[in-house]
Amino acid sequence: MDIPLFLLNTVLHSGGRLPLRVFEARYMDMVKDCLRHETPFGICLIAQGEEVGAGAAPHTVGTLAKIVDWEMPQLGILNLEINGGERFRVFAHRQMPSGLIRAEVELLPDPPVTPIPGDYARLVPMLRALLEALEDPPPQPHRFFDAAWVADRWAELLPLPMTLRQEMLAMSDGVARLDAIYRFLEQEVR
Repeated sequence: MDIPLFLLNTVLHSGGRLPLRVFEARYMDMVKDCLRHETPFGICLIAQGEEVGAGAAPHTVGTLAKIVDWEMPQLGILNLEINGGERFRVFAHRQMPSGLIRAEVELLPDPPVTPIPGDYARLVPMLRALLEALEDPPPQPHRFFDAAWVADRWAELLPLPMTLRQEMLAMSDGVARLDAIYRFLEQEVR
């Protein structure tokens, strides 16, 4: 696949939701094209460079983003709500004359649905309570039985370093993702 990339200082996880504020011309054009053709774009954490302006380089694993809602509160500003889809690996990327980055990507398989093991099970009721309290919870279906889905929701809620969120995104094992969350929480409690 060849897709446009939106490079950010955040990670979008599969099954997650992310609000975006778009104001750069390159991204406005990208969004118009995606809306017109009903196609996704990729979200990648910036590996080097800055969010605004040209010259940023993406990490090699990102997430497809689908626009589910948008509004233009004023001319030149576009507010988007996007949902995270499949993960992908970037094989090559190039900068277009507009400054937009396009990439050749391969979709990665979803982690297999894995039950929540032993000690990690106590993270589920806490997550359920947190999501019920959110004004804008992640999109349905909620999969509290799936280790990868539970880990991804915790990653969105906790103040994890972006490098850890990126490492988790690249993991194909849901229990390994959940273990990373558990270890982070154990360190924070100490």
